[in-house]
Amino acid sequence: MTALPTISSTPDGVTIEPRNRKFDLQKALATDWMENDPFLTAVFNAMSMSFPSGEKKFIDSIRHFEDRITDPKLLKEIRGFYQQEGIHSREHRRYNKVLCDQRGYDHDKMEGVYLDIIAKAESKPEVTPEVQLASTLAIEHFTASMAEIMLDGDYMDNAEATIKELWLWHGVEEMEHKSVAFDVFSQIGGSSKMRTTVMKYSIMILLRNVMKVALKMLHHDKQLWKWKTFKSMTHFFFGKTGFVRLYLPAHKDYFREDFHPWDADSKGLIQQWQDAQDMPLAAA
Repeated sequence: MTALPTISSTPDGVTIEPRNRKFDLQKALATDWMENDPFLTAVFNAMSMSFPSGEKKFIDSIRHFEDRITDPKLLKEIRGFYQQEGIHSREHRRYNKVLCDQRGYDHDKMEGVYLDIIAKAESKPEVTPEVQLASTLAIEHFTASMAEIMLDGDYMDNAEATIKELWLWHGVEEMEHKSVAFDVFSQIGGSSKMRTTVMKYSIMILLRNVMKVALKMLHHDKQLWKWKTFKSMTHFFFGKTGFVRLYLPAHKDYFREDFHPWDADSKGLIQQWQDAQDMPLAAA
């Protein structure tokens, strides 16, 4: 069995520091902002609804074991993780409120889908703190892989500019801190078997609930039974360039016994995004 690292494995040159960004989404969230596509828009909006509660759980799952961490570099990165995720939660809370106000969704019912599943998990004795941390690993891998898809190529090219900026900013920080939970799990002696077993359940539950919320949104918007929606949904799940197909290689990679989050080297994508942010300053 491959030995698990017990210190930070974040590469040199990658810093985990928050960028205190704020976004004006009032107009854009009233529209089908992702390619003028009701289904894709609903999927991303449904994912946003999951973040405030989900990111709090991620922070809590790591904080539970923080006193067992001895590596100063990893401890600093844990603090950066908390700060990044805290700002993500704040911005997606604003996003979700504006979204529901603009489109008439019942915020409590939409977010309640995620809150209910968290409450049910917490009530089960088999969902130990170690299992909750393993679930954080699983979802962090999903979000970092999603970020790599969004930043590598043209996946977000036809999204509304301000919302695209929010998702790419969020995605870059997910890539930056993608090994923090993994390193904590390694230091507490987490096993490959627990990591992979929990992934099977975590990704199934996440995708099921994202789709549940997305379908609620489409039903409210009277788009659920439209041909355009069905066509987009089919491409999303089964198309060669659909999001699910693009994510599958990263998902399979997670089940290798010697898997590590930085097997997928995201440094170039992070730097490419950062360079684009710096360009207006250089021009000025």
